[in-house]
Amino acid sequence: MLKIGPYEFNSRLLLGTGKYPNFDSQKEAVEASGTEVLTFAVRRMNLFEANQPNFLEKLDLKKYKLLPNTAGASTADEAVRIARLSKASGLCDMIKVEVIGCSKTLLPDPFETLKAAEILLNEGFIVLPYTSDDVVLAKRLEELGCHAVMPCASPIGSGQGIINPVNLEFITMQADVPVIVDAGIGSPADAALAMELGADGVLLNTAVSSANDPVKMAKAMKLAIEAGRLGYEAGRMPKKRYASASSPAEGMIFS
Repeated sequence: MLKIGPYEFNSRLLLGTGKYPNFDSQKEAVEASGTEVLTFAVRRMNLFEANQPNFLEKLDLKKYKLLPNTAGASTADEAVRIARLSKASGLCDMIKVEVIGCSKTLLPDPFETLKAAEILLNEGFIVLPYTSDDVVLAKRLEELGCHAVMPCASPIGSGQGIINPVNLEFITMQADVPVIVDAGIGSPADAALAMELGADGVLLNTAVSSANDPVKMAKAMKLAIEAGRLGYEAGRMPKKRYASASSPAEGMIFS
């Protein structure tokens, strides 16, 4: 069970909703993924405009918890303003804080992220900040009161997978709040590895929406995250330098 603030989820896959070829494939992929949390950029949604189509109209919203994000913000003030707009729409009190500090890499600005998170926590939001794989920053955000931390595996939309597994494992080892790997996941193998390293969940978008078959990839990600979590809970066998026979030598008959 994944617990974020007061909310509990059976699925550990959080799914983004952008870049799909059309609303129908998006709807099918969402259903195949088994996700219970959908994230979207508030700035790209016409929340207050009637007669403007959006993916929310295609879904049974009773099945999902919505996680608006502040994508497009480059300062704490912008992120706070977007979060307040989202809350005013009545969609959800959770917010993914995303404050981009570099337009080329789309890596987050740590200082503005901390500032935005503190303001929104004081206003009663359930805050999930998107960060780099900085171990100290993740701890500082947790100490601030964030309800989860969301380190990236690699740059947004790059599909490079987990570039720095050591840092990611350090983050999961020290965290007392959920660690949700966010951004850079490209394949089911990447998602499974994130879970094997101790992540509590994975948030992804492009790996599904840009796949040749988004629906099949959504299901593959669902299964990979489940397998990775089970593997983590089961405990991996230790690596050995030399071979070790799987069958015991005792009782063997030699001619």
